[in-house]
Amino acid sequence: MTAVDCSKIVLLIALALLSGGAQAQVDLAGEWRGLRHEDQPERGPGPEIGDFTGLPLNEAGMRRGLSWDASLLTVPEHQCSPHPANYGVMHGNVRIWKEVDQESQNVVAWHILHESYGRFRVVWMDGRTRPSADARHSWQGFSTGHFEAGVLVVETTHLKAGWIRRNGLPLSDRATMTDRFHRYGDIMTHVMMIEDPVYLTEPLVKTNGFRLSPAGTMAPYPCEPVVELVREPGSVPSHLPGENPFLQEFSERHDIPFEAARGGAETALPEYEARLERLR
Repeated sequence: MTAVDCSKIVLLIALALLSGGAQAQVDLAGEWRGLRHEDQPERGPGPEIGDFTGLPLNEAGMRRGLSWDASLLTVPEHQCSPHPANYGVMHGNVRIWKEVDQESQNVVAWHILHESYGRFRVVWMDGRTRPSADARHSWQGFSTGHFEAGVLVVETTHLKAGWIRRNGLPLSDRATMTDRFHRYGDIMTHVMMIEDPVYLTEPLVKTNGFRLSPAGTMAPYPCEPVVELVREPGSVPSHLPGENPFLQEFSERHDIPFEAARGGAETALPEYEARLERLR
């Protein structure tokens, strides 16, 4: 065997190893504790009314947010609505486990349980066909996944209309989501990209952090709606255009021009700082 042949064999082995590594399925199973070191106000008490800064909203999304009334959350039909898949992953602890086919030993699906609202999500790994566009939509949607270089990539469709932020910014039922779950030892980083042709001008990217908690537990999340306020039948809290008296509170409290608080993709860019100074 010549030196050239040996070099070819070494190269082929290296390529095979790289190919195998690209498809390696990192084990994400375990109890994961949510780290709230970023976006804590949004993940805890909730965002302030009128805070749309940095979000790539179009005109329709912005106007839906301007008409929102926080009292909507007191209506019994809304009290126990779970956070949709695009928002709920940012809150609380998570349990992840895999379903394995006993014959082939292939991973059929990853199961994800969120402590808040007891939301359960299935990520199918068996190559099944995505439902038709007219199929039932749900809070967690329909998710399929695959591994890329040890990262679980999840694509989700069939989401119910929900929200992007808990202060009235909407998510349409045409939205899609792509997740990436990266594991680094006992730390897991979740990167989420939301695309919504109805309310967003460009993809919205968010990140979340989790730490492995071997002794962690999951509490049940019972929820029972009650009558908090007596209303006329059919009454839905909302504000007509230009009649929301609370929209200026956020911008005034933080000395932010109201135009900037209304959001838009440009408000997330460094170049917007120059315009911000002119608005002041």
